[in-house]
Amino acid sequence: MRAVRLRLHVPHKSASDVYATLADFERYPLLCEAVQSVTVTEVSDNVTVSAWEVTFRAGLLRWTEEDTFDSGTLTITFRQLDGDIAVFDGSWRCVEAGPGSEILFCARLDMGIPSLADALEPIAARTLIDNVVSIVRGLVGVVELAESGIEVPAGSAS
Repeated sequence: MRAVRLRLHVPHKSASDVYATLADFERYPLLCEAVQSVTVTEVSDNVTVSAWEVTFRAGLLRWTEEDTFDSGTLTITFRQLDGDIAVFDGSWRCVEAGPGSEILFCARLDMGIPSLADALEPIAARTLIDNVVSIVRGLVGVVELAESGIEVPAGSAS
């Protein structure tokens, strides 16, 4: 299992504006080359279920996730319900960082193949970082990758 953490600086946009843009999943395919489709299938109060199709290397990854929106903390948490990745969950959080704002992204992923984890998960984690940066640039325009990291949590199989 790998944990990915990113800190992205978005100059000249407030955290609340960036949060509103990130929360509009159905616009992602229009603004981001990496996202092929997003379909929101269920909506209730601050929770949605969404089906995703995203470019991964020379192919596509497909999954369904549950998304929880907290406009008070400008946070979106997600957890995979099913799909091509065995475990995938995390969050987006927008914070003021004058001038502009920052997006704090974290995710855990496990490709579900213990014998190939050391080979597949680093590639998946690096691709996730590239795709997140590409998605955010497509959504908000100028963005600077301020910090990125990939961790292997203690007790993990890989």
